[in-house]
Amino acid sequence: MSTPTSTTLDGTKHIELTRGLIALFAFCCGAIVANLYYAQPITELIAPELHMAGGTASLIVSLTQIGYALGLFFIVPLGDLLENRKLMIATALVSIASLTAAAFTHTPGWFLVISLLIGFSSVAVQILIPLAAHLAPDESRGKVVGTIMSGLLLGILLSRPVSSIVAGHFGWRAMFAGAGVLMVVITTVLALTIPRRQPNHQATYFQLIGSLGHLVRTMPVLRHRSLYQALMFASFSLFWTAIPIELTRHYGLSQTAIGIFALIGAMGATSAPTAGRLADAGHTVRATFAALILAALAYLPVLIHPAWGVGALVVTGVLLDFAVQMNMVLGQREIYALHAASRNRLNAVYMTSIFVGGASGSAFASQIYEHGGWPLVAVCATVFPLLALVHFLLVGRHHASHH
Repeated sequence: MSTPTSTTLDGTKHIELTRGLIALFAFCCGAIVANLYYAQPITELIAPELHMAGGTASLIVSLTQIGYALGLFFIVPLGDLLENRKLMIATALVSIASLTAAAFTHTPGWFLVISLLIGFSSVAVQILIPLAAHLAPDESRGKVVGTIMSGLLLGILLSRPVSSIVAGHFGWRAMFAGAGVLMVVITTVLALTIPRRQPNHQATYFQLIGSLGHLVRTMPVLRHRSLYQALMFASFSLFWTAIPIELTRHYGLSQTAIGIFALIGAMGATSAPTAGRLADAGHTVRATFAALILAALAYLPVLIHPAWGVGALVVTGVLLDFAVQMNMVLGQREIYALHAASRNRLNAVYMTSIFVGGASGSAFASQIYEHGGWPLVAVCATVFPLLALVHFLLVGRHHASHH
């Protein structure tokens, strides 16, 4: 049986946050964020049926990411202004419509527009996470956020192999149709279970958006944490974008085998609850140092002895996922403690920076691999966490200690 934890939301009644509700949040976060990545491994199946050229097909992934960035900036801050449950459900309904349309459209132009909307509506997950932080008491907020973030990372890591397997057996339209059905179930469950939260914020929408810059200027912890995780996620995205190329070309692995590789790498998501507990116990500075060091060392097996093969790549994947997830949760724990009434806007800034880092890493992955193969990928991917580590040692840890 789970033990309920009581807390009070702004202007709402007393709420019980149970383990079951935490598990539900984690599952929903993973399922929603997966919508961003279903198209990535199957664009070569989508393009011929919709008569897309190679360059146009690459826009599917790019527009999905652009849509997500727009949603982070323009929709997520509304969580500090509008009733959270209604906002999240409205966003999820757009997701259902977009995924369903993707499964049935036969026009390349419309599919690109739909891809933008899929990304835009996937920000429902970034409304759900701050809501969970509001529900959680101070003494266990890190653990709660960590558990939910483990679900989010699992969704990211599992989305690609699931998409490859489903599309390979049933066609790419079945993947989008199935995702739409799953979103219907998730939206229904969330509508019945999550509490209402009406923020006390009185600003207009444009004042709310304008305040994002003020938060960045006046909160050094937010700036530092955003920088660390942007660099860490650049390394993460570079690895997971380039690894299918390496496994296919160098080792001749099938799509299913690559999916199994991704499943093994998903073990790194287990660091999230641990990171949350460390943050709750006051060990944020030391845990951050450990995460940055671990990410920088993750590529050593390949750099020291490339002949170690797939086994070395598995080790790198697990260690990198572990470190990236740990640092993300530590960062969220810190920024959510800065100003309770601004959590959605703080989360918008934090996640937008992560997205920019991740998009940068994935954008150059193919070019880096073509120029120098996997050794150059490993070197470049190591530079990102090293830069974060240097900044942390010179500047960031002092602000974290004072905070």
